[in-house]
Amino acid sequence: MTPSPTCFADNVRPDLFDREPFLFKHKLLGHPALEMANLVRMIPTLPDWQVHSSSGKLKRSDDFERADKDHATGMTIEETLDSMKTTNSYVMVREPDRDGSFHPLYKSLLADVHGVLKACGMANQANEPKMYLFLSSPDSVTPFHIDRYTNFLMQFQGSKRISVFPKWDERVMTAAARESLVAYSGQRPVWTPEIEPFGTAYDFQPGDALHIPFVAGHHVRNGPDEVSISLSLFFKTDENLRLTDAMVFNDMLRRRGIDLRGVGQSPVRDHLKAGAWRAARLAARHATKIGAIGALGAAGAGAFAMMVD
Repeated sequence: MTPSPTCFADNVRPDLFDREPFLFKHKLLGHPALEMANLVRMIPTLPDWQVHSSSGKLKRSDDFERADKDHATGMTIEETLDSMKTTNSYVMVREPDRDGSFHPLYKSLLADVHGVLKACGMANQANEPKMYLFLSSPDSVTPFHIDRYTNFLMQFQGSKRISVFPKWDERVMTAAARESLVAYSGQRPVWTPEIEPFGTAYDFQPGDALHIPFVAGHHVRNGPDEVSISLSLFFKTDENLRLTDAMVFNDMLRRRGIDLRGVGQSPVRDHLKAGAWRAARLAARHATKIGAIGALGAAGAGAFAMMVD
């Protein structure tokens, strides 16, 4: 029997999981780890790789993954936390569960995620789980982007409007751009106002949680009154891992001049491509002449792709 959830309320929608976004409730309001006093204590003690800060005064078209470099505020993290109400700032913390105040919460959330996956018939598939913490000033904008994970996002303070877009819709993002982004090979999402009608907007208040499916594009605007505090648990299902491998495979061949159908159109093709990529990686690990094997592998993968696509 699946244990009762300790973090999520009972209105989670397993029938929509990783297919469509959905709102539900969490039961964590008032948790001491998410109080501002604890965050002001904890965040300055963390190493630089865990803490990214930038201006929150961004456009939807800005490059979210470079915001800490392209839109730095020049303030220390202590100054940022002390003045977030008025300085248009954004702070992202990777893996806050490394701090003792967050670790029990991480374990509880992961248990609830396992419960959701079990209800979907995917028990024990929360691969690569990662917790992220977000603090941002009133009216801050998080640019349009996709996550390479499935996401459960929870709101603790302040309000937001989150717009989420269909994940395989090429009117929102081309397959080439999506697959390059997942493969870290250089492209990024391109935002234009014409995309907006394809999204679904959610008004997000403390106590709300939102499921954002794997690689579903989204952007965020904070409400005007309070500093926003949100927490995400990211992870990949076994299917997400297969789709990631298929997208990396497509991207590798596109960069070699072979244009393929985008991932997400055919489960059979996607599984074949993922299998081909995994076989190529396994062969590379056992190869003694990496250069020759790599060239042969790329040629063989291209021939395989032409047969299955």
